[in-house]
Amino acid sequence: MEAWNHKGSFVAISFNHTIVAAADKQHSAYFLTTLFGLPEPVPAGHFLAVELANGVTLDFAETPPGVEFPPQHYAFLVSEEEFDGIYARILEQKIEHWADPRQSAHGINRNDGGRGTYFLDPAGHFMEILTRPYGWRP
Repeated sequence: MEAWNHKGSFVAISFNHTIVAAADKQHSAYFLTTLFGLPEPVPAGHFLAVELANGVTLDFAETPPGVEFPPQHYAFLVSEEEFDGIYARILEQKIEHWADPRQSAHGINRNDGGRGTYFLDPAGHFMEILTRPYGWRP
C-alpha cells in the first residue's frame, strides 16, 4: 500500500499488528470488542486477534503466570458517533475514566476540537479514545 503522509512525503509502509500482553487474553480481547462494538476476537495461533476497521489487528497473548509486563498505551481514533456509543458503554459499565493521561480529572476532554477520554483495560493497559488526532485544525 502506498500513501502520502501528513508532511506530503511518500510512504509505502503501513502498520499491520501488535501484540498486547494480558493475564487473560479472553477477558481483555472481549472487553475491547464489547466496549468498542467490534466483531468477536478470532483465534490466530496462540493469539486472540481483534481486527480494527483499517485491517490492523491487536493480537492478545497471555503471559505465563507470575510474569509481569509493563502497561502500554493504545489510542483509538473514532468517529463522533462511535465515541458516543463507546462512552455510553463506559458509563453503563461504570468504568473509571479520565480526561487526561495523568488521571487527574474524570470525564472527557475537548482537545483539538474533538473529544477524548482515557481508561484502563483489564490487563492494566492505558486506553484512549479520541475523535480528532492531536494537532488537528479545522
